[in-house]
Amino acid sequence: MSYRQILEQRPGQPASDGAGVNLTRVFAEQGVPRFDPFLMLDEFGSANPDDYVAGFPPHPHRGFETITYMLEGRMRHEDHLGNSGLLQNGGVQWMTAARGIIHSEMPEQEEGVMRGFQIWLNLPGKDKMGDPGYRDFDPVEIPRVRAAEGVEARVIAGRFDDGEISQEGAVQRPHSEPHIFDLDLPAHSRVSPRLADGLRVLLYVYEGDVHVNGQSIGKGRLARLSEKGALEIATDAGAKVLLLAGRPLGEPIVQYGPFVMNSREEIEQALRDYRDGVFGQ
Repeated sequence: MSYRQILEQRPGQPASDGAGVNLTRVFAEQGVPRFDPFLMLDEFGSANPDDYVAGFPPHPHRGFETITYMLEGRMRHEDHLGNSGLLQNGGVQWMTAARGIIHSEMPEQEEGVMRGFQIWLNLPGKDKMGDPGYRDFDPVEIPRVRAAEGVEARVIAGRFDDGEISQEGAVQRPHSEPHIFDLDLPAHSRVSPRLADGLRVLLYVYEGDVHVNGQSIGKGRLARLSEKGALEIATDAGAKVLLLAGRPLGEPIVQYGPFVMNSREEIEQALRDYRDGVFGQ
C-alpha cells in the first residue's frame, strides 16, 4: 500500500487582525496556491481578554467562504443582510460571502478563554458573484463519531470514513469537496481516514504530537500531504488534529485583503463597489 507523503511542514506565526485580536496565522496569502482550495487558517486562543476583546468590527468579504469553529467562548455575528447569531463552545458558523457580505464578529465575554479556528475556503469563479449566505450550527448539529481505539471525530464537512464507520458531515460543497474533521486521539491510538486521491490534505496539530505515516508532526505545526495514497495518524501521548482536505479548483487566485477573485479587474470592481456603497447588492 502506498501512503501520502509529507511535502512540507510549517509552524504558525503570531499575527494580529481585526481591531487587535492576537492569533496564530497558520497560513495565508504567501504561497496560497499550495493550499488550494483553502485560502487561510487562523488559530485563536487566549485567556487574556486583551488578546480578543476588541474583536472584528464591521468589514467586507467577497469571493469565498469563511468557516469559524469555536472550541471555547462566545462570539456574536451580525451582518448587513440582517443576520445575527451567537457562536458558542463546539459550534460552527459557515458564511458564504460570494458577491459580498459586510459583517462583524464580536466577543460576548470580557473574561475567560476564547479559543477556536477560522478557515477561508475559496469559491470557483462561477460562484464568486452568487448569492451570499449564512448558517450557524449548534454543537449538537455537528456529527460526532467514535472510531476504533477511542478516536473521536467531529465531522464539520465532507464525509468521515475509516473503513468501519462512515458519517456525513454538517456541510457538503460539490465544487471543492471540503472535508473538515476535528480529531481527538487518546494516548496510544491511531486513525486512518479514507480520502479520495486528488484531494489536497492539510493537518494542523493543535494539541500533543502525532506520527503521520511514520513521520513526526509536533504541536503548532501544519503538514501538507501529497494528493495520493493512504493516511494513518497515530499518537503516543494523545493529540488533537484539525484535518482539512479539498479538491483544488486550479483557478487564478488574486487576493486583496478580504477580497479573493480570479483577476485584478474583479478586485478593482470590489473596491469600487465598497467605496460606492453598493457592495453585496
